[in-house]
Amino acid sequence: MPKHMFLQCRDDYSLAAQLWLPNGTARGSVIINSATGVLARYYARYAAFLREHGYAVLTYDYRGIGGSRPKNLRGVDIRWRDWGDYDFDAAVRWMRERDPDGLLVTVGHSIGGFLPGFAEAASQVDRFLSVGAQYAYWRDYAAAQRWRMFAKWHLFMPAVTALYGYFPGRRLGWLEDLPAGVALEWAFRRARMEHSYPAHEREQMLARFAAVYAPILAVSVSDDEYGTSPAIERGLSYYRNSQRDHVRLSPAELGLARVGHFDLFHERHRDGFWLASLAWIGEGRNPWSGAPQPVACEAC
Repeated sequence: MPKHMFLQCRDDYSLAAQLWLPNGTARGSVIINSATGVLARYYARYAAFLREHGYAVLTYDYRGIGGSRPKNLRGVDIRWRDWGDYDFDAAVRWMRERDPDGLLVTVGHSIGGFLPGFAEAASQVDRFLSVGAQYAYWRDYAAAQRWRMFAKWHLFMPAVTALYGYFPGRRLGWLEDLPAGVALEWAFRRARMEHSYPAHEREQMLARFAAVYAPILAVSVSDDEYGTSPAIERGLSYYRNSQRDHVRLSPAELGLARVGHFDLFHERHRDGFWLASLAWIGEGRNPWSGAPQPVACEAC
């Protein structure tokens, strides 16, 4: 079982977190970043798997979600960006403090693979593994589902959020409840990410993404209606000083008929995707034989 704890962010917000410690000396440390509206416990089995293979693993709920949720979400000022700027930043600093010189890897699912760039401390991570990582610009959704998804997330969600003061995702059976700022940031996301924020914030924001030099392996699945190739590549483009490889897998390559956006963290992938991910986490070696789609490092 993990050790339950709290992470203190620099603005004094406390995040519920879980530390998974291996028996003996750790081979390195891993931070798992959740998808939007997904509890940290969804990744518990993968975290336990990494612990079994010798890694110290940190899972945590973003502010406004799960164990990090205030009693009342109405009127709470929490943005999507805060999950990187404050929450992931706190996770990196805490893990670096406990092991200053050891290997530190981040595994990020969906927005969790994109938001590290908002954090000043992201430059302290040695490498990143992202899974279906994008930031939900609607034109990048899979063509067959685009208008249905647009209506759901970019029309219905902001309307309901305006009515309730937060997005009641749990009541609808869609996601966890979301703070209004997160829901509206998603709903009104622009093609250029920085244009979703005030002009005076953009230069520093882009500079933080550019300050990340660690290599990134981005994994996506061909039947993921959110993580299409354009969506993945749009997100990767902000990490212009990192070596970036994008591997596009098919459900057939994973031995399944359907995978989609969430399934890779299900335990059925223990002997497949999970086992393969250890090569990148531990060695920085791309384990997939499918041809990667390289995105050149502009500074290399």
